[in-house]
Amino acid sequence: MVHFLTRNKLVILYGISLALLLFLLKWLELRFLVINHATEIYIGSIALLFTALGIWLAQKLMKPKVETVVVEKPVYISQAGFVLNEMELVKTGLSKRELEVLQLIAEGLSNQEIASRLFVSLNTVKTHSSNVLEKLEVKRRTQAIEKAKRLSLIP
Repeated sequence: MVHFLTRNKLVILYGISLALLLFLLKWLELRFLVINHATEIYIGSIALLFTALGIWLAQKLMKPKVETVVVEKPVYISQAGFVLNEMELVKTGLSKRELEVLQLIAEGLSNQEIASRLFVSLNTVKTHSSNVLEKLEVKRRTQAIEKAKRLSLIP
């Protein structure tokens, strides 16, 4: 190792001096860049700071404060304790056939399925359905089902 250093002493000296000179030039160039462009550097750093702050603030503000949790549970409806409310049936003026159609609507059957189950035509089912909606004073089948359950006309 000593023999290597003595033989290449001049090359190592030149290499170290060139590295120091290069370091000095880069340091001067950096100082020149910082001094001549100090305003732009400050503006750029402030812009980066506010950009980061804006992104952070937007993420904080956009997070929902309330989380919605959907819980699915089976619902068991007991039909054993159902008692038809005769007074409400008389008040609404529903016939036995209209009540039967209403029960089938509540089961989720279409008009065609109701017609085939009751052995009547499709037009007859449509007439009964519109009469049920009119007598219960609702516009939709789902509203009719909800009101009939509330009045204890169907289980």
